[in-house]
Amino acid sequence: MAAEGNAGWWSRLRPYGPVVAIGLVFSWSVLAIATYRREEAPAGTVVTLRMGHWQLENGVREGLNNLIAAYRELHPEVNIVQDPVPESTYGTWLTTQLMGGTAPDMLEMGMVSYQVMLGYYSRYALPLSPWVGQPNPYNAGTELDGVPWRQTFQDGMRGAYLSELQEYMNVPLSQFGVRIFYNRDLLLRLTGRHQAPSDYREFLAVCDTISQQRNTRGEPYVPIASSAYHVNMWQVLMIDPLTYGAFRIADFNRDGSVGVDEFYVALMTGRLGLDYPGYAAWFAMLRQLSRRFQPGWTGLGRDEAVFLFAQQRAVFITTGTWDAGSLRDQAAGAFELGIMDFPLPGRDDPEFGRIFEGPVYERPEGGFPFAVIRTCRHPEVAVDFLRFATSQRRNEQLNQTVGWIPSVRGARMPAALAGFQPHLEGVYGAMAMAPGGNTAIKWTQLVSLFSIEQIDFHELAQNYGAYYRRYAPEEFAEIGRNARRAMASDEQLLAVLRRRAQAAPPAQQAALWAKYRILTTDRLILRDLPHDRLRRLLAAGPPRGDDAPYALRPTALANARRLALADGTAGARP
Repeated sequence: MAAEGNAGWWSRLRPYGPVVAIGLVFSWSVLAIATYRREEAPAGTVVTLRMGHWQLENGVREGLNNLIAAYRELHPEVNIVQDPVPESTYGTWLTTQLMGGTAPDMLEMGMVSYQVMLGYYSRYALPLSPWVGQPNPYNAGTELDGVPWRQTFQDGMRGAYLSELQEYMNVPLSQFGVRIFYNRDLLLRLTGRHQAPSDYREFLAVCDTISQQRNTRGEPYVPIASSAYHVNMWQVLMIDPLTYGAFRIADFNRDGSVGVDEFYVALMTGRLGLDYPGYAAWFAMLRQLSRRFQPGWTGLGRDEAVFLFAQQRAVFITTGTWDAGSLRDQAAGAFELGIMDFPLPGRDDPEFGRIFEGPVYERPEGGFPFAVIRTCRHPEVAVDFLRFATSQRRNEQLNQTVGWIPSVRGARMPAALAGFQPHLEGVYGAMAMAPGGNTAIKWTQLVSLFSIEQIDFHELAQNYGAYYRRYAPEEFAEIGRNARRAMASDEQLLAVLRRRAQAAPPAQQAALWAKYRILTTDRLILRDLPHDRLRRLLAAGPPRGDDAPYALRPTALANARRLALADGTAGARP
């Protein structure tokens, strides 16, 4: 009887076995993590903060550890621990940590789409606006002493301010730039040149000379190490400026750029097409450059291209300051590493000279951005550490160790990065080809096939044009619907701002009511006007000839000429 009773008891509990096992494993993991975190905290620790990031490049963790140690000397009760996560999984990790309420106290924000990131900032991050107007106490004794914190940054914290939220939401620790790295020794041996060329045609000729050489194993040298990761840098910083002139045709809201919705209207009404001279030049230059990449580059990732360069089988590779330290370490003792700007076509270039209007404009903007998460138990300590990290002296030390550009004014950048000073004058691309997911995927596929010469320009234009006309109308409509979907959340945000302004002390009310009025105007009153105007242009069909965004009517031209004659400047230029 006892045996039968025990068997019955066990049979009744058996279905719950997996649940019990999962519970035991979960309890053990919680205990293990708690024990690990307690043991890693030095004696005397009162506050422990964690900071999560995806920067696994050489020097980053060392630089942050040095910064943490220096901060602990001033604040021995505070312990700060890094949580580095590979960038390939960071977006997923970030999402699960935020939604699960287990995120580190300070979190590098990125690796998800901008719209998703906006939602994360709004729900999970602490607005930093109350602090950015105050001086950074760790700048005492420097020329930044007494200067508001946001004004101590090289970009004025422009990238940290999110206009959609009307708040400063992160603190950038570095700036980044992209250039071309090259193997000086290999360039000299294969071409006889000590310096890389700055002219586009000369650069192509050098690449062709390199590709004709063989190493001791009979393998050909590759002019440019590239991959699906690297090609975008060539496009943005070297090829896209060829399309700049299209903004004069399709910039309907006159903000200086062409959005995907504006491009859609311009394409569907015949104002623009893939045969536009700037776009045709874009395809031509992409084909010319991709012929100098290694075979199979479209299927390779970032590491494969870097490995090819480190093996000294390729002469050039383009990447950013985030890889500079790693490339220097790989080159140490093997070859001399050089840095060059992107070679540009001259005014006399037979193919691009008439189209090319200047180098790309590189907007200075902070990177390596950390937000303070709302679940942080000691937000004032987290903000204080970020102020310490962005003081002039400490920010310089951090970026000297990492090999990146400091984000703070007056902090010296590493000497090896002298060639990364941003271009503050220039142009940018105006080729917004994909208004949604379907067209974006199709565009990427066709451009990859075009790059490796499996299809020609005519096939690409015909194939993409047909696909675009089928799927883009729905994607254009979705852009308008997306704007309206956010209305409920915007009204909730405005209600919170209204209550906050009503309850604020008199000294703060003016700023809060100004923010409320701006958001009410932008988010509610003017929300549908830009999309409605584009819909009207779309319904009107082909242009009349005088409705281009920057076109002047005959009366305006006559008035301009009359005024020029009046002040004597007419005829000064042919």
